[in-house]
Amino acid sequence: MTEQNLARAPEVKSASGELSEAFDEFMTTFEAFKDSNDRRLAELESKGADVLTVEKVDRISRALDEQKRAIDNLSLKRARPALGRDAPAAPSEHKQAFDSYMRSGDDRLIRAFDTKAMSYGSGQDGGYLVPDETEAEIGKRLAELSPIRSIASVRQVSAAVLKKPFSVTGPAVGWVAETAARPQTNTATLAELSFPTMELYAMPAATASLLEDTVVDLDQWISSEVEAAFAEQEGSAFVSGDGVNKPKGFLDYAEVAEASWVWGQIGYVATGVSGALPASNPSDILIDLIYALKSGYRQNANWVMNRKTQASVRKLKDADGNYLWQPPAAAGQRAALMGFPLVEAEDMPDAGANTTPIAFGDFSRGYLIVDRTGVRVLRDPYSAKPYVLFYTTKRVGGGVQDFDAIKLLKYGTT
Repeated sequence: MTEQNLARAPEVKSASGELSEAFDEFMTTFEAFKDSNDRRLAELESKGADVLTVEKVDRISRALDEQKRAIDNLSLKRARPALGRDAPAAPSEHKQAFDSYMRSGDDRLIRAFDTKAMSYGSGQDGGYLVPDETEAEIGKRLAELSPIRSIASVRQVSAAVLKKPFSVTGPAVGWVAETAARPQTNTATLAELSFPTMELYAMPAATASLLEDTVVDLDQWISSEVEAAFAEQEGSAFVSGDGVNKPKGFLDYAEVAEASWVWGQIGYVATGVSGALPASNPSDILIDLIYALKSGYRQNANWVMNRKTQASVRKLKDADGNYLWQPPAAAGQRAALMGFPLVEAEDMPDAGANTTPIAFGDFSRGYLIVDRTGVRVLRDPYSAKPYVLFYTTKRVGGGVQDFDAIKLLKYGTT
């Protein structure tokens, strides 16, 4: 082991220890939550829940949410590469040229690579493609930060629009004897789904001292600066985007009761209570939602809801007195609800009359994210002197590709 690696070992060990301690604290808090919630349920059955007990349960539930978020942040922090270069490995020629452009604005080297790429909408707004390593790092981090991207299908394209055909009516088929005549079958009817890519941008600012510091890897700096901004905007669009200059979210499609479901709409199961789960046996409606999904989709299904909704279902038990919500088995893993992983997406709506705060389905088959290859950066040293702005753009689209793979729980009577 080199001296450099020996110097870094205590830091890695410390980060792992911190994560382990945070997870142990989370599990201890969950045990306290179960004890307090059991007391609340016992009081409800006898004389009515004490106000202090209810407040204690809610307080511990909020602490669980905060501790889970802290664990996730520690996991991401441990996975994030350092901004400094650990070894003098020779960068690619593209990376060297891009680094020169970022630090000084000198684009002669990068221009020689013919990487100048004009924006899709306007030819005069130029930009330069980031190195492949940087684009891959941004994509990897987005998959960790963006809730829906982490469970959906992602496809890279080079065109502005992805068009995907699907069969509305398949060909006629049937059984026939070995020597009998084969009548001609009907031709399948095809339709087309279209997934246009829209521009997503971020504009991190750098100081002169940062740009002059040769130890700082500017590729890594760009990745770390734009990833959170990209993930936040993507997360909202993939859930509820209207498809106008942004991806179309799965909650923006027409919703219909499961009994009346047809292709092109998202089916839902109603709770039967306006703005809430049923007071009696609320777990039954969750079971109904699970089995509204065909068996082929259930194998890879996930729950999707926000923090407030998760806090409410965390208090539920089944008929045998077992909690429906279970904590993650290890740090960095997901909690489970009735045996299926739970993805926390803050852009899901809160519980309310006729809202759909819970989604359940196989999002890898149900929702498609389309990434156009190439992340572009335009250096702007003029607009916010003395800072240098880096106008960073990527093109992304999204929409439902299989309307049978996602189901919703509607907090309503019909």
